[in-house]
Amino acid sequence: MFVKVCGLSTPESVREAVDAGADAVGFVLTASPRVVSPSQASALLAEVPERVLPIGVFRDEPVVDAVAIARAAGLEWLQLHGTRTRGDVATVHDAGMKLVRAVTLSATPEELEDWGEDLLLIDAAVPGSGEAWDYGSVAGLPALQGRNWLLAGGLDPENVGKASAAARAWGVDVSSGVEASRGVKDLAKVRAFVHAAKAESTV
Repeated sequence: MFVKVCGLSTPESVREAVDAGADAVGFVLTASPRVVSPSQASALLAEVPERVLPIGVFRDEPVVDAVAIARAAGLEWLQLHGTRTRGDVATVHDAGMKLVRAVTLSATPEELEDWGEDLLLIDAAVPGSGEAWDYGSVAGLPALQGRNWLLAGGLDPENVGKASAAARAWGVDVSSGVEASRGVKDLAKVRAFVHAAKAESTV
């Protein structure tokens, strides 16, 4: 099970995620309680070993702006939320970067298609809300068969095992589900989440 912990903003939280076994860490570079500046993200990269993917997260910024901000932070992976196009995917790749394209539960069949992104992420109807949803509703979608995709939205250490199994997800992404308060990570929850997700993948 591929595990991404998102919204990290301190060296301590990055180290905890990495030490627990996370495969990717996310730095939010858009308006959010979890926002970090490009220079802060760049400093946090010092805590990320080569085996872990550091990803810059964006919401509605034009793709060219997201690419420029990610490059200033020293990041090679972008996660783009909001309304996107196949051209946006091409722009990221033309810049020599890789892409996690995020869609919501209400995505159209076309939005679920493979647009050439490196990973697809399926989030709750309201991304970042921490609201759980019917994870099993995506399990049989033909567009997801044989693809690497991440499940997100409302996940926490207690439900990640059942949720990922119900969705038949390749990976999971968490942010609010491992927080002590909005935007502040609970280090014990971070570790518990990663361990719970990894345990499910060995069953």
